[in-house]
Amino acid sequence: MATPREGSRVVWILAIAASAALAILGAEIDGLRGLHYVFKPLTTLLILAMARRRTGGTGLYARWIGIGLVLSTAGDIFLMLPFDGFVFGLGSFLLAHLAYLWALRQRGGWWRVRWPVVVYAVVASCVLARLWPGLPNELKLPVIVYVIALAGMAAQAASVWREHPDTKTRVAAIGGAFFVASDALLALDRFSAPIPLASTFVLATYWIAQWCIARSVQVTGGGIRPATPVADPTAPAIQPAAPASALPRRAAAARSPWSRS
Repeated sequence: MATPREGSRVVWILAIAASAALAILGAEIDGLRGLHYVFKPLTTLLILAMARRRTGGTGLYARWIGIGLVLSTAGDIFLMLPFDGFVFGLGSFLLAHLAYLWALRQRGGWWRVRWPVVVYAVVASCVLARLWPGLPNELKLPVIVYVIALAGMAAQAASVWREHPDTKTRVAAIGGAFFVASDALLALDRFSAPIPLASTFVLATYWIAQWCIARSVQVTGGGIRPATPVADPTAPAIQPAAPASALPRRAAAARSPWSRS
């Protein structure tokens, strides 16, 4: 039988998946564009609500992830508006990645594991090389800055996972990888060659990324592992409680400052 916590998790997954499906349907079918306008930002906001429900919004890590999701929602809106809001969307997501990057810094050092940096640098370079001929001159510098921030965030997530391997850091690393995949598909479709069902693939990978990053938030807030308490060898030991037969005798004596009573 599912526990209340597991049941709540399933409800959130179903709600987010249903909202995402409606947003994708609206993106792919012109006559249903209104669904896209409503459910695209709503899906990201549902992911934000899920993250806040898990933590109450407390803790430095949780707060910065929340800021990143709010900025991502702004990016969602800019990228779906009838006018070309690509630059504003790019700026919103750039700030979101910087927020995620700072959140991940709370769980580990800066890129202490080197191989993710190499892997994402190679991926970013390959994507940029493919995009470069089709990029307008005024977008080349902003896109370079954005790609560096995105690759840096994903590499930091993977580095923290390998530095402190656990469920929270692993799911954040998965989220970083899906974010790179989503943005690469979006950029290739826009500036290189059209991709069939691009909206489906871009949005599906995007929300998987955001869901994973949101799931990396825990009620422990900042995510720093608490230090194991070390016993003070100079402190007097706490004596075990006396048996019931000794209670009258102890009641007559002065109480010890180390007594549990």
